[in-house]
Amino acid sequence: MDQNPYHYAVMARAIAAIDARGGETLPLADLAAEIGLSPAHFQRVFSAWAGVSPKRLQQYLTLGHAKALLRERRTTLDTAGAVGLSGVSRLHDLFLRWEAMSPGDFAAGGAGLTIRRGIFPSPFGEVLAMGTGRGLCGLAFTAQTGRDAAEADLRGRWPGARYADDPGALEPWVRAAFAQRGEARLHLVGAPFQIKVWEALMTIPSGQVTTYSDLAAAIGHPRAVRAVGTAVGRNPVSFLIPCHRALRKSGGLGGYHWGLPVKRAILAWESARADADAA
Repeated sequence: MDQNPYHYAVMARAIAAIDARGGETLPLADLAAEIGLSPAHFQRVFSAWAGVSPKRLQQYLTLGHAKALLRERRTTLDTAGAVGLSGVSRLHDLFLRWEAMSPGDFAAGGAGLTIRRGIFPSPFGEVLAMGTGRGLCGLAFTAQTGRDAAEADLRGRWPGARYADDPGALEPWVRAAFAQRGEARLHLVGAPFQIKVWEALMTIPSGQVTTYSDLAAAIGHPRAVRAVGTAVGRNPVSFLIPCHRALRKSGGLGGYHWGLPVKRAILAWESARADADAA
């Protein structure tokens, strides 16, 4: 999998260029010129990042793509109860192991825990990872928020913990997460309601989406749509717990803790791969 942060930077500029044209599909030469690259170089970047043609990817990047996803690839969340915090969920070729932090750790704000941190490349720009000896407890994209704000956000969840720079301890899990190969472990904390929402998110396959109202129904609280939205936004481990796959019932993107351009890029990237796998 391509994890060159330069490639994502080009994609982010492409999204801005497409938006500036009101979603108009631009020929390869015109789109390349908009972001200051030769058509041949731009084509190579597209192939490395998306695996589809620039024309096809533009369809995934348009603002109307969320509505198309809801029409065509909306999951019913029938299997929302199938994932347990002590169980194993298979996502493509990635095995994801969950473990919940104890109520004592939660109440103490991480006092006595050592949380390791590291900065890594990803298909969606730079990512800040944090984890304990048991798994990742934080994964944040910094492209929109900036590194300092992302770090303050993740550290704020564990004010009593000790922090140490140790990317080597986290690298195997981070690599597995974005390569979707091997095993990534999560060491999560959240209120019971939040964890139910995150479990339901884990049942949504890559390339598909759901709505906040469907998530609320799936966890047995159909009237708690706003609370579900808040829980989705508090997801500490982006991408692996796929909060980007939750949309508004109207087809709007809704929010995304790490910036809507990142959410759109992830949805486009997943759609491209889902279509390629189905072809």
